[in-house]
Amino acid sequence: MIKLTSTRFGELEVEDEDVIHFPVGIPGFEDKHKWILVGDEDNAIMWLHSADDGSLALPVTTPEAVKSDYNAKIPRESLEQIGEMNMKDVILLIVVAIPPGRPWDMTANLRAPILVNMASRIATQAIALNEDYDFRYTVLDEQTRETMKAQATMAAEKAE
Repeated sequence: MIKLTSTRFGELEVEDEDVIHFPVGIPGFEDKHKWILVGDEDNAIMWLHSADDGSLALPVTTPEAVKSDYNAKIPRESLEQIGEMNMKDVILLIVVAIPPGRPWDMTANLRAPILVNMASRIATQAIALNEDYDFRYTVLDEQTRETMKAQATMAAEKAE
């Protein structure tokens, strides 16, 4: 059992078998090897939370939640990093960036998916061979973004 004090979620208790191991870390966080998924399965956004650092959590989602026809071409070396697998045991996650106070400007990193072998609980972040996938793909369409901005402006004006 791992006990973690999270700045985002408070006290967390996680079974050892629920820990996801990144043998080489995640780019930018190479010294963080143990991570957990936190959040409701009903919610499109979950959190990949460091089990080593209570203040480090990355918002993630499935690629299909952002781009329905997502089909990353993953290099063989990346697949080998997560060990023996049955493809049904592998899930892909993508990191999303949600600017504070501007959720309508949310972007997703389609170019660097996280591969998780759910059977072995070993994961890695890969660089997809699809050069047309962007590191900062705009998640919401223009109309939705404009609607959200207008609603936020109206709410701010009412609050004043």
